[in-house]
Amino acid sequence: QVQLVESGGGLVQAGGSLSLSCVASGRTFGDYAMGWFRRAPGKEREFVSLISWSGGYTVTLDSVKGRFTISRDNAKNTVYLQMNNLKPDDTAVYYCAAKRGVLGGRREGEYDYWGQGTQVTVSA
Repeated sequence: QVQLVESGGGLVQAGGSLSLSCVASGRTFGDYAMGWFRRAPGKEREFVSLISWSGGYTVTLDSVKGRFTISRDNAKNTVYLQMNNLKPDDTAVYYCAAKRGVLGGRREGEYDYWGQGTQVTVSA
């Protein structure tokens, strides 16, 4: 089992920044690829970004590319999502997810463990 706990969400004005963290426990963090997803009000959960177990490969949703950056620190069992120049459309609950193996994908079903989510609200 892997337990994931997100933090760092909050209320921010458009153009502002937030840094999300997700701390993992229970298994060797470096054995897992990690992803960030989000669910906006009234919408399905969507892929945001992923990172390989070593941190050497990342993929990011086109609509947030250049504004969001995923990273990880395996020594701290933590994956991060730095979000800059936030827009009201970024308002959502953000979830981190873990997949055993080198690399995850964009589909929810590929991931084995999920956190409870952290709310991000961007005001206009």
